[in-house]
Amino acid sequence: MSNTTWQPCISGMKDFTSAFLFSVETQHTTGYGYYHITEECPTAVISLCIQSIFGVILEGILVGLVFVKIARAKSRSATLMFSRNSIVSQRNGELCFMFRVADMRKSHLLDVSVRAQLIKRSSVQEGEEVTISQEELDVNGEGEKDNKLLLFWPTIVIHRINSKSPLYRLSATDLSPDNTKFEIIVVLEGIVEATGLTTQARSSYMPSEILWANRFKSITSKKSKTGERVIDYSMFHQVIHVPTSPLSAYQIDTLSNA
Repeated sequence: MSNTTWQPCISGMKDFTSAFLFSVETQHTTGYGYYHITEECPTAVISLCIQSIFGVILEGILVGLVFVKIARAKSRSATLMFSRNSIVSQRNGELCFMFRVADMRKSHLLDVSVRAQLIKRSSVQEGEEVTISQEELDVNGEGEKDNKLLLFWPTIVIHRINSKSPLYRLSATDLSPDNTKFEIIVVLEGIVEATGLTTQARSSYMPSEILWANRFKSITSKKSKTGERVIDYSMFHQVIHVPTSPLSAYQIDTLSNA
């Protein structure tokens, strides 16, 4: 200290408290102006650079973790909507099982796919009773050739009931509230645009929730002043009655071939 030309590595540094305050100011780029590094100590300059780089990396990781926590896929699935009821009616002369899905957010999912499975109690030919059996239903969106969907607007998912369908022998009498022998589970899956994470939403339809001889009401939409399409979801769940035979597809084919 007797050397009058001596300069400290960090000006104004007296004790641990002042060193801690300088570290905090460096980490958060506060810069009050009282503490600053001199050119006397290259080691201190290198330490300052290392702390600055480490601080940027640490803050980036923390921001990423918070963002993923806020926009996690579990919350995203809450904005995917299924119709309250599914329906059975004819489309182009063919009996179809249908339900409607929609994405309520403006930022839509990517690579959306939909699946449907029939869950029922059954037994095998050897007499063994299988408590639950699963059969896949071939589904596709309106105008789509496979189970991939574009959820830019509410879409009706269709399963055509033919001789290869597990619902081939399903008729209107099987949809009574007392029937609990089967359930149709539907799964919608897609990639969240903001995070790249996969999200999944599920719903199911019991026999009492399948409406025979109905179709979904058309949903209206219009363009806002900004050019965005505004969809009226008030009629998303509404259906109207249409003339449809109460017979199953199997019975209709049998009568047609007789």
